Amino acid sequence: MNPQVSVDPDMGDPEEPIPNQSIMVLLVDDQIMVGEAVRRALLDEVGIEFHYCSNPLDALAIARTVQPTVILQDLVMPSVNGLDLVRQYRTDPHTRNIPIIVLSTKEEASVKSDAFRAGANDYLVKLPDRIELIARIRYHSAAYLSQIQRDEAYRALRKSQQELMQANFALQRLTNVDGLTGLSNRRYFDEYFETEWRQAARDRQPLSLLIIDIDHFKQFNDTYGHLAGDEVLRKVAQCVQAAFRRPKDLVVRLGGEEFVVVLPATPMSHLAMLGQRVVDAVEALDLAHSSSPVSDRVTISVGGAGCQPDREDRRLALMEAADKALYEAKRSGRNRAVIDRGL
Repeated sequence: MNPQVSVDPDMGDPEEPIPNQSIMVLLVDDQIMVGEAVRRALLDEVGIEFHYCSNPLDALAIARTVQPTVILQDLVMPSVNGLDLVRQYRTDPHTRNIPIIVLSTKEEASVKSDAFRAGANDYLVKLPDRIELIARIRYHSAAYLSQIQRDEAYRALRKSQQELMQANFALQRLTNVDGLTGLSNRRYFDEYFETEWRQAARDRQPLSLLIIDIDHFKQFNDTYGHLAGDEVLRKVAQCVQAAFRRPKDLVVRLGGEEFVVVLPATPMSHLAMLGQRVVDAVEALDLAHSSSPVSDRVTISVGGAGCQPDREDRRLALMEAADKALYEAKRSGRNRAVIDRGL
């Protein structure tokens, strides 16, 4: 089957091109006889589509549209210097990688050198032997198509890698986030607390904790139901999160109705004020709790502790001290903050 051929008006009526042809040849030459000779040379070649441009001023626009796999470019034309046109192909993002075979009547080494320096891939003295011409067209087109496939494969790989990174990030976030409140979860707390402890030890900065518990939460669930209890957990979580806005402050849902706040670079002298502030903020939410013996509103108890990190074994002691303070806050009436100063 003969290849389909499209030509410019100077060579007669164009025929319809075959879609998705592997090889597309664009010849730019002002001599119609050269165009006809190349067309005839390629006529019986399966899989090669031929495009001809007799006006070099239109060459770049046609190349952008046709997207050939190889350009046959005459050097000597009346209106445009062939080497200047080669340079234009190389500076245009749509054509800069397309192989260019320069056609010239000259055999001089200096002319060839200028052509290669301008960006040509190959050089043929016209009119070239048919077999050699077809071989070079196929060779350069195959290399160009292989490069396109590699580029597409690379782009697909990069896209897949980015999608995988995004999926991994989303998965990592899900594994570190409490599904009900949107706060960090216990798993992330363990990692973060360890990291901040070591950082504080290196920087010789204090590290503090506040442990928060919703007062009489079981009675709330018994009275209002678990759906209402979940809503209270979310609102309290948002309230506590809003109370600690420094970039490194971390609010965590430990589980059930218990929360913890990691406060890097926070001395113990600040804890009483910070603890009372969050107690007051939760009470100000004005969430009804008719079964609470403390108040007719939802309240929290807070225990805090802080220290200057040094040995790793003291990290657990800090957590235990804050938990001990929370127990004391509950024992002494709830709806308050107590700070353990034993460390």
